[in-house]
Amino acid sequence: MIPVVLQPEPAGFDAKVRQPGLTWLAGQGIALNGPLPKKTKIPAYWSHSNKALWDAYGGVCAYLAIYFEWATGASSTDHFAAKSKNAGQAYEWSNYRLSCLGPNRNKNKFDDVLDPIGLAANTFELNLVSGEISPNRGLDKPAMALARKTIKRLKLASPDHNKMRQRHYSQYLRHKDPQTLKELSPFVWYEAQRQGLL
Repeated sequence: MIPVVLQPEPAGFDAKVRQPGLTWLAGQGIALNGPLPKKTKIPAYWSHSNKALWDAYGGVCAYLAIYFEWATGASSTDHFAAKSKNAGQAYEWSNYRLSCLGPNRNKNKFDDVLDPIGLAANTFELNLVSGEISPNRGLDKPAMALARKTIKRLKLASPDHNKMRQRHYSQYLRHKDPQTLKELSPFVWYEAQRQGLL
């Protein structure tokens, strides 16, 4: 995971997502700054902005920091502040994170994950040979604990994720094309650059 910059709200978002969503919540008597009543299923108006979210963030997952094609169907809109806990945030662009399906499922409604938007630089580091992710050793204790929880919650250190990052770096070593590495695997590129290996 690397820092992500919040992208501007797309044209039409207010009319297609926010206003219909807020109108529906008001009609149900649901407070915007409170949790959803149990078993309440809210309309997925955010689906109208799914492609715009993918476009805005260049197809890069906020949590895995890898590029994925829209056509794979792997794209999902993660509500960083869980809509079950904060109903009004269900329809706010600033609360959306572009995510592959796996990290979104793993995060679920939990709030013990660091936000890629506003993330401090160098919070995480990579062993480029093994692909293993770890918290930066220079973090203070509270930041270290949050980074560890994020890795655990999102399963960022799974064998499959490690192998994926290892493969990305190995492919770079064969072709020595830093621009392609940056486009397809920004976290690996970021770490390779930070470590002076590009």
